[in-house]
Amino acid sequence: MTSVASPVCSAYSASTRAQAPYCARSAALAALCERDPATKAAATRDLHAAVLDGRALCHADIELAEPAGLPGRPSRPELVEPRQLGRRSMQSPQGRTVLLHALAHIEFNAINLALDAVWRFATMPPTFYTDWLKVAAEEAYHYSLLAARLAEYGHAYGDFPAHGGLWDMCERTRGDVLARMALVPRTLEARGLDASPPIRARLQQAGDHASAAILDVILRDEIGHVLIGNRWFRHLCDGSGLDPHRTYLRLAEQYHAPKLRGPFNFEARRDAGFDETELAALASLDAGADTRQDPQ
Repeated sequence: MTSVASPVCSAYSASTRAQAPYCARSAALAALCERDPATKAAATRDLHAAVLDGRALCHADIELAEPAGLPGRPSRPELVEPRQLGRRSMQSPQGRTVLLHALAHIEFNAINLALDAVWRFATMPPTFYTDWLKVAAEEAYHYSLLAARLAEYGHAYGDFPAHGGLWDMCERTRGDVLARMALVPRTLEARGLDASPPIRARLQQAGDHASAAILDVILRDEIGHVLIGNRWFRHLCDGSGLDPHRTYLRLAEQYHAPKLRGPFNFEARRDAGFDETELAALASLDAGADTRQDPQ
């Protein structure tokens, strides 16, 4: 395996991109280091396009050194504890703006999570890197849609506080690709499959059809992202002779994953690759919650 120093934490220059092919994993790290959200999103989508047309190659044998200051992010929004973030009614424009900002923050972090998987984990099959670059590019598209919608409300990403929970799990699983696949796409991102339909319904009810349409795009793509996470989690389990169900429970406890709570979007989760044993376990959580709420 080849060990190399980290690239300078900035987007690749035009002259660098012109040299074909360049290292897509190094470029993913450079994009991850980028602080400006719009520049990061554009660089991520450009990188995915470069891999598709052969201008960039994913060199699995290169071990990249981790630079300080990951991930690159702007000075705003202020990151606070989740409990400090108030909830507002979507019946008001201000409430919808706060929601759109929260969604933009999630998608910005999702770009970082996917880029981190590309540069960090060496010696994976080539399709691992192309899968996660595809995810990163789609998350960048989602962020751009939400940023544009925020602008239509007279705001920008960074105008409201946010929390850093998604990146926290990325930090915890930095040394374990199996844990990363278990606990980021198929745990944290899968929660978005459950949350999207009710949020979309509330936006539609409030008459915000444009924002609801963005949620449709996000849910469609996120099913594919979680499916990719499920596929690589099971691939890694199979390669190590591990039972995926027991392994998931062990990793969730070891890395202090958030407890799963319903209601669950069983149709989307099935489409995203969860098997019937996993769906039955989620259904039992739903039933337990119903029992606790209605003791009769």
